[in-house]
This record gives sequence, structure tokens and C-alpha cells, in this order.
Amino acid sequence: MCGIAGIISPEHRSVITAMTRALAHRGPDDEGFFDDGVIALGQRRLSIIDLESGRQPIANEDGTLQLVCNGEIYNSPALRRDLEAKGHRFRTRTDVEVILHLYEEHGHRCVSHLRGMFAFALWDARARSLLLARDQIGHNPLFFCDLDDTFLFASEVKSLLASGLAAPAMDLDALAHYVSLRFIPNRYTLFKGIQKLPAATTLRRDSAGRLTFERYWGPDFRAKHNGSEEAVADELDELLRETVSMHLLSDVQVGAFVSGGIDSSLVASLAAISSDQAVPSFSIGVSDDRFNELPYARQVVQRYGMDASERIAEPDLVHMVPKMIWHMDEPSDPFGFGVYLVSQLAAERVKVVVGGDGGDESFAGYDRFAGQRLVDVYCALPEWFRRSVMKRLIGRIPESFGYKSLAQKAAWMNDMSFYSSGERYAQSMAFLRFTAEGKHRLFTSAVRGRLADPDSMAKILIHYDAANVDELVDRMLYTDLMTRMPDHLLPIVDRMSMAHSLENRSPLVDYKVVEFAAAIPGSMKLKGSQLKYLLKKVAARYLPEDLITRQKQGFSFPIGTWMRTELRYLVENLFQQSRFVEQGIFEGGEVQRLWNEHLSGKADHNYRLWILLNLELWHRLYFEGETPDSLSEQIRRMSAGPA
Repeated sequence: MCGIAGIISPEHRSVITAMTRALAHRGPDDEGFFDDGVIALGQRRLSIIDLESGRQPIANEDGTLQLVCNGEIYNSPALRRDLEAKGHRFRTRTDVEVILHLYEEHGHRCVSHLRGMFAFALWDARARSLLLARDQIGHNPLFFCDLDDTFLFASEVKSLLASGLAAPAMDLDALAHYVSLRFIPNRYTLFKGIQKLPAATTLRRDSAGRLTFERYWGPDFRAKHNGSEEAVADELDELLRETVSMHLLSDVQVGAFVSGGIDSSLVASLAAISSDQAVPSFSIGVSDDRFNELPYARQVVQRYGMDASERIAEPDLVHMVPKMIWHMDEPSDPFGFGVYLVSQLAAERVKVVVGGDGGDESFAGYDRFAGQRLVDVYCALPEWFRRSVMKRLIGRIPESFGYKSLAQKAAWMNDMSFYSSGERYAQSMAFLRFTAEGKHRLFTSAVRGRLADPDSMAKILIHYDAANVDELVDRMLYTDLMTRMPDHLLPIVDRMSMAHSLENRSPLVDYKVVEFAAAIPGSMKLKGSQLKYLLKKVAARYLPEDLITRQKQGFSFPIGTWMRTELRYLVENLFQQSRFVEQGIFEGGEVQRLWNEHLSGKADHNYRLWILLNLELWHRLYFEGETPDSLSEQIRRMSAGPA
């Protein structure tokens, strides 16, 4: 893994140095540059394959093509053999060089031959054209900015800002989508004028500066496996073993994340089986037993003789948030805590790990998948009864501030019963955050009037109602694959691991695995109320039974409780000095209402408050000149007591 950057400009190409060095954390081992008077390219390298000669930018045989790539091409050995047989000559042993020669054979459609995680830029000097591309699922990031006669791209937004050519300005439409969805959809970023290249997409810039986007891959959920349950499980087992083995391609040792959940445990066990030495494993826990999964992680580690490292996270981890936001270039997420901490732990010993990201999104592992069916049953109650009697009864359930508390689940069930089909699924995404009604209360009327694209639910429905999906569970899975996966889960995994110069590989989001999962009948993924049924069937061949059968816990932290205890003064002080209220973006009364209800125990608003808290810190970092260290010091002062 590494960081890449580039600029096409008649006069500003010298900024490539600052742009590239802003990505030093992504590649601490080396840097390389290219400038031909039209384009300047930069790369920071984390040396994983071909440690001696795999420097970038890399050129083809006659130097007419130049490549910078962030990622790994897992099928590169086979591709290389085929290309050499056709007469192509390689300069290095690095995996990404195959992209240059595939381009010579297939042009921009070279991406369809790649199996891996990648974001690359390929400059064709003869045509004076630039090709940008991201992998099928969107594991590796790529951002761009088009400014008249100047075009910039980079692995992270901070690199574009480091050029001095892209000024930070807030995109209010992106902000409105973020507070509803927990992620920023489509090409949006929180910075006006800076866009992200979507997953499975190429962007071609020709010599006249014209931009052409093309989506080159997408799964079809309609064609289904027609074998028996056991036969499909056998095929999946074989595919997962092959895929995990491919993801171990490296000239340095590869470790494994083991959270105690099924997905990471399965990937780690398959990695251990494929390795001829003890696999280093890395696990994070918390002192609160309601959230701690370390006992289950230890079962896997002991079964496969892994070389284990563990760490306990404490409430003071909020002081890490400024660094997390700086690496994300957007507000952090509670899920990111775990990835950040376990990556920090792993980076002390290895450069590369495999993890279980994406299993829930491909194999139906979230409660909401089964919950949609339960809502249909609940709808047997008359609507008037649900709106009045049930709403009052549910409102009396005391809030425990635990993971998926009874109060939250009951309120979700009742609220979702007033929607159906895709609208219900879209609403469920915003339920714990800000629905359209919640945003109406949060944003001032002046800001609401400035929004050009206010409908966050439309970002979900366009995928839920797609023509290439038939079954209910598949509609939810496809929606997640097109939204949550590339815009939420994978950005967190990428940025929180690269914060520690660690490459995180995710075999369960290999596009061949995703295609196979799409073809599994819905009844084998969600069997009655049994989540992730077929994947669990395969996992049972490798993991302890109680790990398979236990209730899904989730990798999380008791943030709701912490906000009412250790983090109370921090939240209060931040909201009393809210930049978003001062600038007329948020209604101060609504922010205070949410905080008062949470503090009093009337409601658990921790998801909403976390979003608001992070936005305040993000603003201070990117618009007020604070650094992660200076902001951490502010957090310490604000946490000490009332202002």
C-alpha cells in the first residue's frame, strides 16, 4: 500500500512535492517523482512486494507510459506469465507493473483483468491522456479536483489541500447527507470542489481536459447457484481458501486481525492454515463485559497456535479522535476506534494484515436484514394502535445505553412499521442519526434553503430499486455494497490502518467472493431469522461452535455511557462553543435538547451526539488551523470540567 498524487498544470507542478509528502504516513519507506512538463506524479511507498526494485513511478519498456498505484494485484503472478508470453518485458518484480502492460494490450479496459485492491493513475504521454481507476469494491481511495487548466488527484484530501490550489470550503449538501447516512455518498466529500472517484470506476482525462467516467463492474444478483446447500457451501469454502491464500502475497510477514467475530476469525483461521509459520494475531477489547469480545478471539488464536497480541481500550481514547479525523479528512466513526487501535498494535510488529471486513455486507450479517421481515409481522397490529398505544408504551422502556438496547430496538420496530419496501430500508439507515424530520430541526432555515440536493433517502432508493436484484435480502445487500461498503466501511479500514503505515487486506471483499455471494439464494444467506447462514455453515468447519452460535455482539465501545460520565464535560464545552451554531448552520436549541435528553437518561442519542461532536473537532482542524496535537490539548482542557 502507499499514497499517490499528481497534477496536470502548465505552471503549478512543483506543488507535487508538498502533495506527496502529505501522504508520508501511507508510505514511510520511499518516495518517487516524475515530471515531463505536462504532468507531475508523486508516490510514497510502503514496501511490501519487491522490496529492492519496486519503486514508483514505473514506466513501460519505451517510457511512454508512467504508473503510480496504491494497492496490491493478487492475480499478478498469473497475469505476468501471460504478458511475458506475449513479449512484454518487466523492469521489476513488483505486482502492480502488470497494469502498464495490460494497458498496452487492452487500453483503459485493463482494469477488468485485475483482481486486487487498487487505486492507480496511468499517464499516456503519446495521447497526453490520464487514466484514473479504483478497484471493484472501492477498498483504496482516490480523490480529484478539476480547476480550469489544472487537474489534481491524490489518495487523500489532505494531499489536495497541501497543494494550496484547492481551498477548504464546506459542502453543505455533503454535510446534510452525512448526518443522515453516517457516510458521504457518491462523488461527494465534505469539501466543495473536491470529489472522490467511485468504486469500480475509471476516469479518463483527454488532451483537451475532457473528463469521461465509466463504471466497469457490477454484480448481478439475479443469476443464482442451483446446487444443494452443502454443494454451495463446499464451493464457498474452496473459494475462501483460495482467496485468503492469494491475499497472503507478500515479501514481508502477514498478520491477522481477530476481533472475536465470525468474519475475522474465519479469515484468520484460513490464513493460519495457509501459512508455514505462526501467524501474528492482533485483538482489541474493552473493560466493559457487555462489549468485550476478547474471550472469543482467544479461542481462535489458541486453536491455530497464533502469535497473539492484545490491548484493552479505555475511555481516554477520545484524545485520539483529532488524529483519527486528520487521517479520515472527515469526522471519525466509533467503528474507527477499534480499527485505529488494533492497527496501532499490529504496526508494532508487521506491515500487512488480513481482516474480516465485508462479511456482513455480502452474506447478510446485520440484524436489520432479519428485522425488515419482523416489521412485516409487527404490522399486523392496527396502525392507530402502533401510533398511539405502542408508541407510549415503548417510550416508557428505560434506556440501558447498551449495544442495541431493548428501548432502541422497540422504537426502531415501531417507527419502521410506518414505511415499506425500499423506503423502510432507507429510513432504517437514518433512524439512529438524523432523519429528514431530524435534519429539519437541526439545520437552520437559511441552510435548508441553500441545499441543492437535500434528499438523502434517494441515495439509497436508487440502489434498492435497481433492476439487477430480485429478492428482498439481496436488495438490502446490493444497497449496502453500493453505499455503506465503499463510502463508510472501507474508507475507515483504509485510513485507520494507514494512519499507522499498515496495509489492511480484506479477502471477504475480493470481487470474486462478492460475485459468488450475490449468486447465493437469499434463503441460504438469511434462513428464517438466522443471519449469515451459509457463511456460518462454512465457518463451523474451522471455528469453535459457541463462537458460531452466540448472539452477534458487534465490535463497539460504550460511548453512550462514556458521554454521561468521563466525556461529559468535553461534550458540554464543545456544544457551548459550537462553530456550527455560531455560523448559523445548526440550531443551538436542537443541539442542546439532544444533549439534555441524553444526559438525563431520557434517550440514548449517542450516535447523533457523536456526529455533532466530531463535526466540531473536524471544523477546528480544517478551518481554524488546529493540529491534531493542539486539538488533543484542547480536548484535555475541555474534559477537565465546566468552561
